[in-house]
Amino acid sequence: MSILPEPAPTRAGGTRIVGRALTCTVFALAGLLFYVSAHAARGTDLRTDDSLLRLSDVIRQRSAQNQQAQAQLADQQERAEELAQQQGSPADTALLGALQQGSALEPLAGPGLTVTLNDAPPNATARIPGVPAPGVNDLVIHQQDIQAVVNALWRGGAEGIQVMDQRLISTSAVRCVGNTLLLQGRVYSPPYVIRAVGRTEALRSAVDADPTIRNYLQYVQAYGLGWKVQESGDLSVPGYSGTVDLRSATGQ
Repeated sequence: MSILPEPAPTRAGGTRIVGRALTCTVFALAGLLFYVSAHAARGTDLRTDDSLLRLSDVIRQRSAQNQQAQAQLADQQERAEELAQQQGSPADTALLGALQQGSALEPLAGPGLTVTLNDAPPNATARIPGVPAPGVNDLVIHQQDIQAVVNALWRGGAEGIQVMDQRLISTSAVRCVGNTLLLQGRVYSPPYVIRAVGRTEALRSAVDADPTIRNYLQYVQAYGLGWKVQESGDLSVPGYSGTVDLRSATGQ
């Protein structure tokens, strides 16, 4: 009587066990991933731009509130000036007028220059053979572009400068977020209009000589960014109507 050898164990049973173990591991990791995502999101959608849209809405709401507050402040400043003129001597009134003119609180009129900058069309392509296709940053106005125009106008002897509908003072700062301009608590979109009262020849010479503006003009020719310079014999800029309180200062 012969005893047949027992059949060798197959690999099927071991494969099923390993497969089940891997499946359990995958589900466990997936559950952990969903838990971490839910905890990080705190009930919000991680792939949505709603938070950015809400931030934009907040900025525009604050801009509208600042505009209303500036209008109220302008009314109060006008009343204060009337009271000062009624109670002060002629010498005091003359000194007050000189200080107001020097601090950009009074409207200004005279010959001047108007510079307009604008984004290129959304579907803009290279206009010059051999120039590479434009990127997103090549088609929009940047903070340094506006600053270059403002600084050039100051160097050209501008007596007063207006950006959009606001008069600039010594503490004014030009800031851009994306393709929007933040100026003295308010938000603006292109085209950006800059007006300066002063000798037009000197203003234009300073603008033409600025190296940053020359670089910008290369993009104007290559991709169609907006650029327009107009001379005027009778240009007016408003007085500054915001707060003039100096919050802090440091000495060197």
